[in-house]
Amino acid sequence: MMRNMPFLKSFIVEGNIGAGKSTFMRLVQDRLPVQIVFEPVDQWQRVAAGENLLERFYKDTQRWAYTFQSYAFITRVIQQQKKSLESPHAIQLLERSVYSDRYCFAKNCFEMGTMSELEWTLYQEWFDWLIENYVQKPAGFIYLRTSPEKSFERLKKRARDEEKVVPLEYLSFLHNKHEQWLIEKKWLAHSLRDVPVLVIEADEEFENYPAQMEEYLVQIANFMNIATPPSAPHVAVSASL
Repeated sequence: MMRNMPFLKSFIVEGNIGAGKSTFMRLVQDRLPVQIVFEPVDQWQRVAAGENLLERFYKDTQRWAYTFQSYAFITRVIQQQKKSLESPHAIQLLERSVYSDRYCFAKNCFEMGTMSELEWTLYQEWFDWLIENYVQKPAGFIYLRTSPEKSFERLKKRARDEEKVVPLEYLSFLHNKHEQWLIEKKWLAHSLRDVPVLVIEADEEFENYPAQMEEYLVQIANFMNIATPPSAPHVAVSASL
């Protein structure tokens, strides 16, 4: 269990770049009694002296892969711990996690050759130590499944400066990693094999299909209730706003 952190059940929204995670989580926030914890992207964009580590990673991945992946991992843990101390709810919904860092992004860097074998070994040692001492096991994963082509389309549409250099091929690699991890459960640590996964097909825009989103909200509420003990607060969908 994470030290100095209230015991909250955590569910994690996973998916490729451009899967619609932020939009999805904002819609969930309006209807379910959960605390939303977004990725600390602003921290990656403004490190010491205003350095944009996310931009450096995309522009020179060979040089910055290990640095960025390590910093992303650590800031996620800090963000979750900080938010848990101010949560009015018993459940957290996190945008991505240290697990996608490990099983998708960092692993992909190693396989692409932008993280050396030594760096990959060091990263895995950090991972094993941190999750044992500071990361609470999640109650479930919610996988927003998109095609690489749809992710690429959304990435171009949102036009984040750092992502202008991201090619479709990179998104395809990441899509395969998510499939192998969350669907096929390859390479997975034994302790995570029993964590349930709810798959939501996310090629359609959530905000454009309110009836479909309503169905997803019911699925998520049921998923959370099944994955939490009977003594935990019941999760129910509130009335439409």
